[in-house]
Amino acid sequence: MQFQWYPGHMAKAKKAMQEDIKLIDVIVELVDARVPYSSKNPDIDALANGKSRVLVMNKYDLADASVTDKWVKYYEDKGYFVTKVNSKNGKGVKAVNNVIKKACAEKIERDRHRGIINRPVRAMVAGIPNVGKSTFINSFAGKACTKTGNKPGVTKGKQWIRLNKSVELLDTPGILWPKFEDQKAGLNLAFTGAIKDELYNAYELSILLLDFFNRNYPDAVNMHYKTRTTEDSNTAETLQQIAVCRGCIKSGAEPDTDKAGKLLIDDFRAGRLGAVTLEKPQDLP
Repeated sequence: MQFQWYPGHMAKAKKAMQEDIKLIDVIVELVDARVPYSSKNPDIDALANGKSRVLVMNKYDLADASVTDKWVKYYEDKGYFVTKVNSKNGKGVKAVNNVIKKACAEKIERDRHRGIINRPVRAMVAGIPNVGKSTFINSFAGKACTKTGNKPGVTKGKQWIRLNKSVELLDTPGILWPKFEDQKAGLNLAFTGAIKDELYNAYELSILLLDFFNRNYPDAVNMHYKTRTTEDSNTAETLQQIAVCRGCIKSGAEPDTDKAGKLLIDDFRAGRLGAVTLEKPQDLP
């Protein structure tokens, strides 16, 4: 399967971000903790222009905790200030304010020496579509100040949000990059919902997702669907088992594997298959 999605508004958003970089002190980039590498936009690194960097591992409650810790160290070793949040319930969100201040400590000290006191740090919030930026900002601000949605590409305009006396946020639309050099990244983003569902075949994607589970988390599928899979199991047969288990039956008593495939993908995204991470730092090329 080939994965790519770069509509026109993303190109415009990237250009706007280039212009806005000079207005901000720090870039707060959200990544999906289940795919911390695939969900990190390399174009943002190119745009950063030496700005301080905070990396927010969002949806960490859905990710494998032991692997998340390895990713935190991986990015801290690269000079990022890293923190974990669950934007939906607000866990970890309050700590982000202090992380931003820590990342901008030198800038704050320079201002103090110039006699500039209490000027708020200006932070650009960036990330790919559907990584949870709007939910994060709403949770951070304690009010519904941005539009949220469970589909990629909801935020399309630029908006400033004053959180408190010390931090102002510039929200930006979610953007991908024009070409996935590694199709594995595109696959991971399709699994997590960062690419529009209409752009790929759900049955084929579910087969690939089952293959990943069979190799890495076989018990998760077995426990949730009462199937009997192993690393060597035939994924098509497993999907048929899931269809029967969940009552996905077509006329003629045939298992509806298309419907079962969509169900599997939805269950994974919602965390019903347990805490799962799709990639590990040690597996990077």
